[in-house]
Amino acid sequence: MAGATPTREEAWKLLNEYNRNESLIRHALAVEAVMRHFAEILGEPDVEKWGIIGLVHDLDYERYPEEHCRKVREILTEHNWPEEYIHAVQSHGWGLCVDVEPVEKMEKVLYTVDELTGLVTATALMHPSRSVLDLEPRSVKKKFKQKGFAAGVNREVIEKGAEMLGMDLSSIIEETIKGMQTVAQEIGLEGNH
Repeated sequence: MAGATPTREEAWKLLNEYNRNESLIRHALAVEAVMRHFAEILGEPDVEKWGIIGLVHDLDYERYPEEHCRKVREILTEHNWPEEYIHAVQSHGWGLCVDVEPVEKMEKVLYTVDELTGLVTATALMHPSRSVLDLEPRSVKKKFKQKGFAAGVNREVIEKGAEMLGMDLSSIIEETIKGMQTVAQEIGLEGNH
Protein backbone atom coordinates (compact mmCIF):
# COMPACT_ATOMS: atom_id res chain seq x y z
CA MET A 1 0.00 0.00 0.00
CA ALA A 2 1.42 3.34 -1.04
CA GLY A 3 0.01 5.34 1.86
CA ALA A 4 -1.87 8.60 1.84
CA THR A 5 -0.10 11.84 1.06
CA PRO A 6 0.28 13.60 4.41
CA THR A 7 -0.72 17.22 4.84
CA ARG A 8 1.40 19.86 6.53
CA GLU A 9 -1.16 19.96 9.37
CA GLU A 10 -0.81 16.19 9.94
CA ALA A 11 2.98 16.48 9.89
CA TRP A 12 2.91 19.36 12.39
CA LYS A 13 0.56 17.47 14.72
CA LEU A 14 2.77 14.39 14.59
CA LEU A 15 5.91 16.43 15.22
CA ASN A 16 4.37 17.97 18.32
CA GLU A 17 3.08 14.61 19.52
CA TYR A 18 6.62 13.19 19.56
CA ASN A 19 8.59 16.34 20.39
CA ARG A 20 8.31 18.77 23.32
CA ASN A 21 11.81 20.29 23.12
CA GLU A 22 11.57 23.85 21.77
CA SER A 23 14.98 23.78 20.10
CA LEU A 24 14.11 20.54 18.27
CA ILE A 25 10.85 22.08 17.04
CA ARG A 26 12.69 25.21 15.92
CA HIS A 27 15.23 23.02 14.13
CA ALA A 28 12.38 21.17 12.38
CA LEU A 29 10.87 24.50 11.27
CA ALA A 30 14.25 25.71 10.03
CA VAL A 31 14.86 22.55 8.00
CA GLU A 32 11.30 22.70 6.63
CA ALA A 33 11.84 26.29 5.44
CA VAL A 34 15.21 25.47 3.87
CA MET A 35 13.78 22.41 2.11
CA ARG A 36 10.93 24.52 0.69
CA HIS A 37 13.44 27.16 -0.43
CA PHE A 38 15.63 24.60 -2.19
CA ALA A 39 12.59 22.99 -3.86
CA GLU A 40 11.66 26.41 -5.25
CA ILE A 41 15.13 27.35 -6.51
CA LEU A 42 15.65 23.90 -8.02
CA GLY A 43 12.30 24.11 -9.81
CA GLU A 44 10.81 21.11 -8.03
CA PRO A 45 7.07 20.73 -8.57
CA ASP A 46 6.15 19.52 -5.06
CA VAL A 47 7.43 22.18 -2.66
CA GLU A 48 4.91 21.02 -0.03
CA LYS A 49 6.34 17.49 -0.01
CA TRP A 50 9.90 18.81 0.44
CA GLY A 51 8.72 20.97 3.33
CA ILE A 52 6.82 18.19 5.08
CA ILE A 53 9.82 15.86 4.89
CA GLY A 54 12.00 18.60 6.33
CA LEU A 55 9.49 19.20 9.12
CA VAL A 56 9.37 15.57 10.32
CA HIS A 57 12.98 14.54 9.60
CA ASP A 58 13.88 14.30 13.31
CA LEU A 59 10.48 13.00 14.42
CA ASP A 60 11.92 10.13 16.47
CA TYR A 61 14.97 11.95 17.86
CA GLU A 62 13.65 13.27 21.18
CA ARG A 63 11.88 10.10 22.32
CA TYR A 64 14.13 7.49 20.71
CA PRO A 65 17.64 8.98 20.35
CA GLU A 66 19.22 5.51 20.29
CA GLU A 67 16.91 4.46 17.45
CA HIS A 68 17.07 7.72 15.48
CA CYS A 69 16.17 7.27 11.78
CA ARG A 70 15.04 3.71 12.49
CA LYS A 71 12.08 4.18 14.84
CA VAL A 72 10.69 6.82 12.46
CA ARG A 73 9.95 4.10 9.88
CA GLU A 74 7.68 2.37 12.38
CA ILE A 75 5.95 5.62 13.40
CA LEU A 76 5.30 6.84 9.86
CA THR A 77 4.21 3.38 8.67
CA GLU A 78 1.65 3.28 11.51
CA HIS A 79 0.33 6.61 10.25
CA ASN A 80 0.12 5.28 6.69
CA TRP A 81 2.76 7.60 5.20
CA PRO A 82 4.05 6.84 1.68
CA GLU A 83 7.29 4.88 1.37
CA GLU A 84 9.04 7.69 -0.51
CA TYR A 85 8.51 10.04 2.46
CA ILE A 86 9.75 7.42 4.93
CA HIS A 87 12.84 6.65 2.83
CA ALA A 88 13.62 10.36 2.48
CA VAL A 89 13.35 10.95 6.24
CA GLN A 90 15.52 7.94 7.04
CA SER A 91 18.16 8.84 4.47
CA HIS A 92 19.33 11.95 6.34
CA GLY A 93 20.97 9.61 8.84
CA TRP A 94 22.96 7.78 6.15
CA GLY A 95 26.33 6.60 7.42
CA LEU A 96 25.55 7.97 10.89
CA CYS A 97 22.74 5.81 12.25
CA VAL A 98 21.24 4.02 9.21
CA ASP A 99 22.43 2.63 5.88
CA VAL A 100 19.57 4.21 3.90
CA GLU A 101 21.38 6.17 1.21
CA PRO A 102 20.07 9.52 -0.07
CA VAL A 103 19.29 8.86 -3.74
CA GLU A 104 16.75 11.49 -4.80
CA LYS A 105 17.74 15.16 -5.07
CA MET A 106 15.35 15.95 -2.22
CA GLU A 107 17.09 13.40 0.02
CA LYS A 108 20.52 14.78 -0.81
CA VAL A 109 19.38 18.30 0.05
CA LEU A 110 17.95 17.13 3.39
CA TYR A 111 21.16 15.22 4.15
CA THR A 112 23.20 18.38 3.49
CA VAL A 113 21.10 21.08 5.11
CA ASP A 114 20.14 19.23 8.30
CA GLU A 115 23.59 19.77 9.84
CA LEU A 116 24.08 23.10 8.08
CA THR A 117 21.00 24.70 9.66
CA GLY A 118 22.60 23.94 13.04
CA LEU A 119 25.78 25.74 12.03
CA VAL A 120 23.82 28.71 10.65
CA THR A 121 21.81 28.91 13.90
CA ALA A 122 24.94 28.80 16.05
CA THR A 123 26.64 31.46 13.90
CA ALA A 124 23.57 33.73 14.00
CA LEU A 125 23.40 33.47 17.80
CA MET A 126 27.05 34.58 18.04
CA HIS A 127 26.31 37.63 15.86
CA PRO A 128 25.77 40.97 17.65
CA SER A 129 22.23 41.10 16.23
CA ARG A 130 21.51 37.45 17.21
CA SER A 131 19.66 37.24 13.92
CA VAL A 132 19.69 35.26 10.69
CA LEU A 133 18.25 38.28 8.85
CA ASP A 134 21.59 40.08 8.48
CA LEU A 135 23.82 37.01 8.52
CA GLU A 136 26.42 36.88 5.76
CA PRO A 137 27.38 33.55 4.15
CA ARG A 138 31.07 34.38 4.70
CA SER A 139 30.49 34.44 8.50
CA VAL A 140 29.09 30.90 8.35
CA LYS A 141 31.92 29.79 6.04
CA LYS A 142 34.46 31.18 8.52
CA LYS A 143 32.79 29.31 11.42
CA PHE A 144 32.62 26.17 9.24
CA LYS A 145 36.44 26.12 9.21
CA GLN A 146 36.67 26.50 13.00
CA LYS A 147 36.24 22.89 14.09
CA GLY A 148 35.83 23.88 17.75
CA PHE A 149 32.86 26.11 16.97
CA ALA A 150 29.52 24.25 17.12
CA ALA A 151 31.57 21.07 17.42
CA GLY A 152 28.43 18.93 17.27
CA VAL A 153 27.88 19.93 13.64
CA ASN A 154 29.16 17.21 11.34
CA ARG A 155 31.04 19.15 8.69
CA GLU A 156 31.92 15.98 6.75
CA VAL A 157 28.23 15.33 6.17
CA ILE A 158 27.75 18.86 4.83
CA GLU A 159 30.76 18.50 2.51
CA LYS A 160 29.68 15.04 1.34
CA GLY A 161 26.15 16.34 0.72
CA ALA A 162 27.43 19.29 -1.31
CA GLU A 163 29.49 16.86 -3.36
CA MET A 164 26.47 14.58 -3.94
CA LEU A 165 24.45 17.58 -5.07
CA GLY A 166 27.26 18.86 -7.27
CA MET A 167 26.84 22.27 -5.67
CA ASP A 168 29.35 24.74 -4.31
CA LEU A 169 29.39 24.87 -0.49
CA SER A 170 29.24 28.68 -0.50
CA SER A 171 26.04 28.73 -2.53
CA ILE A 172 24.49 26.01 -0.35
CA ILE A 173 25.29 28.12 2.73
CA GLU A 174 23.82 31.22 1.08
CA GLU A 175 20.59 29.45 0.08
CA THR A 176 20.27 27.81 3.51
CA ILE A 177 20.46 31.26 5.14
CA LYS A 178 17.82 32.57 2.70
CA GLY A 179 15.52 29.68 3.56
CA MET A 180 15.94 30.24 7.29
CA GLN A 181 15.30 33.98 6.89
CA THR A 182 11.74 33.17 5.78
CA VAL A 183 10.98 31.77 9.25
CA ALA A 184 13.35 33.90 11.36
CA GLN A 185 10.65 34.75 13.89
CA GLU A 186 9.36 31.16 14.28
CA ILE A 187 12.86 29.80 14.85
CA GLY A 188 13.89 32.49 17.32
CA LEU A 189 16.46 34.10 15.02
CA GLU A 190 14.80 37.42 14.36
CA GLY A 191 17.26 38.90 16.84
CA ASN A 192 17.21 42.51 17.91
CA HIS A 193 15.41 43.71 14.77
